[in-house]
Amino acid sequence: MAENPSGFDPDRVLAHKFPETTSNYSERDVALYALGIGACCREAVDADELKYVYDENGQEYIEVLPTFAALFTLGTMERGLDLPGLSYDPKLLLHGQQYIELYKPLPSSGNLDNKVSLAGLHDKGKAAILEIETKSYEKNSGQLLCMNRTTLFLRGAGGFSNSSHPYSYTNYRKDQESVGRIPKTQPFAVYKDCTRPSQALLYRLSGDYNPLHSDPMIAKIAGFSKPILHGLCTLGFAVRAVIKCICKGDSRKVKCLSGKFLLHVYPGETLVTEMWLDGSRVIYQTKVKERDRSVLSGYVDLHHATSSL
Repeated sequence: MAENPSGFDPDRVLAHKFPETTSNYSERDVALYALGIGACCREAVDADELKYVYDENGQEYIEVLPTFAALFTLGTMERGLDLPGLSYDPKLLLHGQQYIELYKPLPSSGNLDNKVSLAGLHDKGKAAILEIETKSYEKNSGQLLCMNRTTLFLRGAGGFSNSSHPYSYTNYRKDQESVGRIPKTQPFAVYKDCTRPSQALLYRLSGDYNPLHSDPMIAKIAGFSKPILHGLCTLGFAVRAVIKCICKGDSRKVKCLSGKFLLHVYPGETLVTEMWLDGSRVIYQTKVKERDRSVLSGYVDLHHATSSL
């Protein structure tokens, strides 16, 4: 590779150590998150979803939705991604994909240690793509609970390697390449959910305080007519639809999940999630009804096969 005046050095990047973070949460945080992604929105005493916000029928704890695990990545995002020789404008950062593996059901409260590492880095010329891996462990037992892989698209940060040999390092799962491939057949199930005009303001209380989702002026500078919904909130809506329609309300059937963010959602819009079955995998896409545009696609892998296409 030719000498790069930007100071980019692949060996230094691969050796970079991200600081560890911690995640401490309570049943209140779990319930607030569930409300933030629309649980019990249609009906306050929804038989499938009340357990996410209330310890009904004398159960000892409330159940944690699997997408709650995405919150364990917020500490790294807040600190910024300080990779040697790679500079970027945080205002031009886009969240491309989110992948989550669950190794056991998340406890209703917890103290976790998050170990963060680089899973991939790609030079796309006008942009760079980062893949950040976060493994979350119970602080007391040291048991691995879950793993996140967050794909970030850094506009304007490319060109750090020799243009004739674009730099690419990754150990990312190969099946991520299939995210976004939607079957041509009619969906097995369709679920419609209405977001509230205040949805982003409610969701941000779970820890994502990016002003793009709350400040009208910041949203306009970014090119939106008003604040937009968090992508991870939309992901929560979609996976909750899969749990309700395919898993019959049993969130413990979710083994892993992936979502590719395609387009923004405005709070108050209607989300329509279409689902297809392929053995133990549920392929889904979520559209905004009012604009008839796809905003999210991905899959959810289940512990037990449900059916097949």
